[in-house]
Amino acid sequence: MKGHAGPGELHEPLSGRVWDPPTIRRQRNRRAALYASAGIAPGDLVFLHHGNTLEFFADLLALWTVGAVAAPVDPRLTAFEVETLARVVHPRATLWPSAPPAEIGVTLSGLGAAVLMSPRGDDLDGEPALDRPAAAASDDADRDALVLFTSGTTGSPKAVVHTHRSLRARWAALAEHVDLDDLRRTLCLLPTHFGHGLICNALYPWLSGQRLAVLPPFRSDVILQLGALVDEHAITFLSSVPGLWRLALRAARAPRAGTLRRVFCGSAPLTATTWREIAEWTRTATVSNVYGLTETASWLAGTAPEAEPEDGLVGHPWGAILRVGAGGPAGPDDPQGPLDLVEPVWVRTPALMRGYLGRDDLTRDAIRHGWLRTGDLGCLDASGRLHLRGRERDEINRGGLKVYPGDVEAVVEQFHGVLDCCAFGQDGGAGEEEVALAVVLDAGDAATLRRLHAWVLERLAAYQLPRRWYVVDEIPRTAVGKARRAQAAARCAVLRAIDPRDLTG
Repeated sequence: MKGHAGPGELHEPLSGRVWDPPTIRRQRNRRAALYASAGIAPGDLVFLHHGNTLEFFADLLALWTVGAVAAPVDPRLTAFEVETLARVVHPRATLWPSAPPAEIGVTLSGLGAAVLMSPRGDDLDGEPALDRPAAAASDDADRDALVLFTSGTTGSPKAVVHTHRSLRARWAALAEHVDLDDLRRTLCLLPTHFGHGLICNALYPWLSGQRLAVLPPFRSDVILQLGALVDEHAITFLSSVPGLWRLALRAARAPRAGTLRRVFCGSAPLTATTWREIAEWTRTATVSNVYGLTETASWLAGTAPEAEPEDGLVGHPWGAILRVGAGGPAGPDDPQGPLDLVEPVWVRTPALMRGYLGRDDLTRDAIRHGWLRTGDLGCLDASGRLHLRGRERDEINRGGLKVYPGDVEAVVEQFHGVLDCCAFGQDGGAGEEEVALAVVLDAGDAATLRRLHAWVLERLAAYQLPRRWYVVDEIPRTAVGKARRAQAAARCAVLRAIDPRDLTG
């Protein structure tokens, strides 16, 4: 990849631990020897039940060194969820920073997965090292490298497979669009079991020789220190998700040292209001809205530094071709149809996944003529920039008119008393849907709700107006901050809706 310099320094700001590149190489080689002696062989899939630590990154390189496939999983998963994932992908081994709960250990052993310990760095001093080239070398580029889980952990999770070639294609594309000098001191406070946090926020700068500081993901006490941490460690770049800023903008002091140069926000499109607020908070940084999918090794588009904030704008493609259309491209070189029409988004990129592990049927459904159906709805403007309007499955059909929950939320979020919100469809009878809104308010009194209703009434078209309102304590969200609309709808289904007629006057 362009600019590749090998791993840079790793740093844990909370513990103060720092590993320089020679230490990282020793850790990689000693861990590779340890895992090879435990029977890990080329092609074996290994769960990593830890993340956002120095040891995690050394383990990842060690597994690649012996030719294994790394599958990072959320360390917070229950025994049931771990078993669900294991039955989907059949891991050869699982790596833990300490002994797993007895129930999980028994379950994994029963499924044929060895339970191994990932040693703390100091515990490997004096251990023998495995002296062999990394599996990501050019002659191994088509070897599987990562398995990342999407679509949940309790139903039918999909296991996205990336090869070393697809990862390198993503990093090569980023090298053309993201200045490494801006990333020379990168902060990762996103989970490393997701593509956004791992592939782009962490591995791209780190494997390009930049210094990577890793923090526990989404901990409120850490987010409250965000400005101070940026200053103390002279951070130049960080990526984020919209949910992180709900707390940071309200309660974390802004950085003062002026080191921050770029901030990315992904996993869900930014509203223009939040975009401007982040830019004001960061003071010296350019804020970019980025778009990516696990299936495309994360970031595949982003806004230019000079872009004006706009709801749902995610910019030009990075190392990808975008098309928008209901039927999908008819061939690999199919031209773009009419502009400014909101339809399903398709992407073609050399960073595309190999497929869903063990689910060729799902892979065939998702990919047509080399184009991936993203599941998002959007439109392309005359300059080729992508504007997202929501997820296909979230679209609300109100009397034949399409309502995109993100459009409703973008207005509601601008009201100063709203802490969080989620719009979704509810059965309105006769095969039609009604727009429903769950909202978290800083003051849940009737007067605040009436002011919010009046605010929305002035800013949304009649067909977009929520007909059922719910005041709730929280919005259920994924680990990266995306609203769980189906779960929010299910919770609200057992509550008494507030009729908007009661909010007028």
